[in-house]
Order: sequence, then structure tokens, then C-alpha cells
Amino acid sequence: MPSRPSRRDLIAAAGVAAALAPAAKAQAQEPAMPASDKIGFAIVGLGKLSLNQLIPALKIAKGARLAAVVSGHPDKAKRVAAENGLPADAVYGYDDYDRIAKDPRIQVVYIVLPNSMHAEHTIKAFKAGKHVLCEKPMATTLADAEAMIAAAKAADRHLMIAYRCHYEAQNLDVMRRLRTRSMGKVRQINTTMGRQADLSDPSDVWRLDGKMSGGGALGDMGVYGVNAARYLLNEEPVAVQAWAQTDRSDPRFKETEDLINWQFRFPSGVIANGSTSFAYAPTMAFEVICEQGRLVADPAAFYGGNRLTVVKGGQALPPVPAPAGDQFAREMDWMADVVRGKAPMVSPGEEGLQDMRLMQAILESAAKDGATVKTDWGYRRAVDPAGVVDVAKT
Repeated sequence: MPSRPSRRDLIAAAGVAAALAPAAKAQAQEPAMPASDKIGFAIVGLGKLSLNQLIPALKIAKGARLAAVVSGHPDKAKRVAAENGLPADAVYGYDDYDRIAKDPRIQVVYIVLPNSMHAEHTIKAFKAGKHVLCEKPMATTLADAEAMIAAAKAADRHLMIAYRCHYEAQNLDVMRRLRTRSMGKVRQINTTMGRQADLSDPSDVWRLDGKMSGGGALGDMGVYGVNAARYLLNEEPVAVQAWAQTDRSDPRFKETEDLINWQFRFPSGVIANGSTSFAYAPTMAFEVICEQGRLVADPAAFYGGNRLTVVKGGQALPPVPAPAGDQFAREMDWMADVVRGKAPMVSPGEEGLQDMRLMQAILESAAKDGATVKTDWGYRRAVDPAGVVDVAKT
């Protein structure tokens, strides 16, 4: 019986090869700085995302390059390094990870590990004097997330969380449509992010482990919906109610919740309904309902093949495919420009901390059967992606 797709399998599906091939060709033809001037990235963790998306993206990135790999599997790390033209001394293990402090080829460390390992390796990277790009969710506890932010400040280095949708063409298009109120005021947002988890997949085993993942489906898939509602509106929710439904006889859900639904209330009056699950049909979509129409992104957050349908006057226009492009190359190039001082930080550690606090509030409300939890902690996004990220230049 074939295994069910993991999150990364799911969002890499739906015609990604066809969507990314033209982008790779186009980006390869565009002027790029000499390799010696590119910002060097060390990839920490050589799982599916690193091997299938990040390392290939670094080959076509304009201002970033692969400088080193870090893995707990020496043979695998040596093989990957050799395949990508890295010298033997650019291979690190977790036991000699601190040695990166003496490697001038590395400016940025990209943390691509199980969530519970993010804080440890991020803080070590800062102590080594490196900048950090970290996968989401940024940690498993608020204390760890806050420690990561504090470590970045102490080291005077940048901490960016890998919210690739902040740099993706379709998501930016929707943000800009909403900023100009092209369809009137936003009234409601619906986000649905989930899939079927599979205990035969090692990457799902840790995602279903409460300590390693910090939240099961909510942290793995739901974080996309939590973050999307916020960046689509460029607002922060002031209250949340949430409910959970979990079949504890299902061996997948011994430690984490399954189906979670929540409702954010925003200062503008917008209601955002969110849903995530590790036991329903694969989906990563959002719908924005405005006064004069709807914007339906389905899929909204795949690695490629995303599609937007505009519904106005009761009529659905032909779906608009997102412009082809490698989202990971864009994201890493943006980080590279942040390091160079040529771009503002769009996805800082504080952004990741806000999502973590909101996910904790969701779980708190669900544990109290939908009790209202106040969430107006004073956080405001420093930089609106819609105002600064130019897809044509990324």
C-alpha cells in the first residue's frame, strides 16, 4: 500500500516540475553575481526539503550559494557534498557543528530539522557568529522562541523564519488586491490546511510526537493558515475561539490533537475561520470574501502550481496560475540581501513568535471547549510584504 504524502510531499505536488522548470531556466538566464560574492548558506539537516527543494534552489539563486552541509549521517552528508561540488571540509556533523565559527565561507545557517531541535541549533549558529534562516514553526515552546530572538540580538545577527509565502507571487498578488480594496472591504477569511499523516513515514513520526513537533497538525499545516490570515489582512487578531476533535483510538493521535477549527476576530471586524487536520483530504487553500466578490486560492501554498480564482458579480473568472518561480530561491535570495543590507527583514523571529503565541491560544481555547482567549498582545508587523517584496526582482 503506498504511503500517504507528508506535508512536504503534498505541497511539492500538483505539477511542480512543470511549474518550476521555466522558472529555473528564466532565473538561470538572468544576471547573477560571481559565486565568490554570493552569500554562503550551510544547510542543517538533509531531509526531503533540503535535498529536493533547498539545495536545487541554491543552484539557481542569484545571490546565495551552498557553502556547507550539516547532518547526523556522515555518509549521506559526504555524498550530498560531493554531488554538489563541496570540499570535504564543508561537511559538518552535529558533534562538530560549533566548528562553523571558523568557516568564513558560511554567512547564513538554514535550520531544517525537527521543530524541537530548532532552538538549540539556532542559538549555536548565533554563538558562531552566523545569521540564521529557520524553518517554521520556529520552535516548540515560547521560551525557546524567545531565547532564539534574544540570541540573535546578543550576536547582532539576523534571524529570519522561513515564511516562503511572504515571497510567493500569488500570495503577494492577493495581498496587494486586498490593500487596494479592489473588491471592497474584506469581511471574512477561510483557511483550510491539512492532509493525512502516516506513521510509516519517519518524517510524520516526529510530527505526531508532541515533544518533537510541539503541536501536530496545527504546527505542521495549521501554521500556514494562522500566518495567512495575518498577512492577507496585515492585521493581528484580538481574540480567538477554537475547538478540537480527536479520535484517541487512532494510533496517530496519542500525543497530539487532530482536527482543530478556530475563529480569529480582527480589529477591522473581519472574522477568519481556520481549520487543520492530519486526517482529512489533502488541501492547502484560502478564500477571502469581500463586499463585492471572492478571491479563492486553491492551492494557495504549494511549492508550485498555485492558482487563484476571482469571483465577482456571481461569476468566476478563469483561474489565474501563479507566475512560475522557485519560492525557495526567492526566499534565500531575500535573506542574502538582508545580510548585505540591501533589503528589509520581512519575516523576523518576532513573526514566528507571534504565530506560536496564537497557536498556543488556539490550543488553550480548544482545551476549554471554545472559550474566548484574548490575543491582543501589542505585536504589529514591522514590514508589510505587499509593500516591499517585488517578485520581478526576487
